[in-house]
Amino acid sequence: MALWILFHLFFLYLLAPGNANLEGDALYALRRAVNDPDNVLQSWDPTLVDPCTWFHVTCDGENRVTRLDLGNAKLSGKLVPELGKLERLQYLELYMNNLVGPIPAELGGLKSLISLDLYYNNITGPIPSSLSNLSNLRFLRLNSNRLTGRIPRQLTKLKNLKILDVSNNDLCGTIPTAGSFSKFTEESFVNNPRLEGPELMGFVRYDVGDCN
Repeated sequence: MALWILFHLFFLYLLAPGNANLEGDALYALRRAVNDPDNVLQSWDPTLVDPCTWFHVTCDGENRVTRLDLGNAKLSGKLVPELGKLERLQYLELYMNNLVGPIPAELGGLKSLISLDLYYNNITGPIPSSLSNLSNLRFLRLNSNRLTGRIPRQLTKLKNLKILDVSNNDLCGTIPTAGSFSKFTEESFVNNPRLEGPELMGFVRYDVGDCN
């Protein structure tokens, strides 16, 4: 029995550096993609095996990244698809920066994510339908960006979603009303001049009209 436990611990030891390297590489890809005038990412040193020693990064007991807290950090640049490799990430906090470009579809692979906060940036493009894979998501705040296109109907599958805010964008089409969306008020969607109001099941087709 003792021999089996030692083997198991040795196996975990062998796996841990690989996970740390993979997650460190993913975070360093973000560092390379953004401008950081206040050097808040200065501690993100790719020569260190363990990214859990970096500022603004929180890890669990197995040295897997669970939080990324970079709200109001004066960062500019683009989000990177490599962030989708942070398999145990629960909180992605990048609000109140000057991020541009699209939301990577790869963020839909963050199956542990509880909170996605990208509000008050200059993010463009559509809301990825892949976010509907985030079954643990409770908070989705994308307000005050420059997002376009329809609100993905697939997001109504997010049963745990408690707060949704996509206000102050340039979204279009109708507002889904099924599933978790049935409890969200008008405030979640205001200041999207091209939104046509709630979808009326059986009366207004979701995909009617030109919407890009």
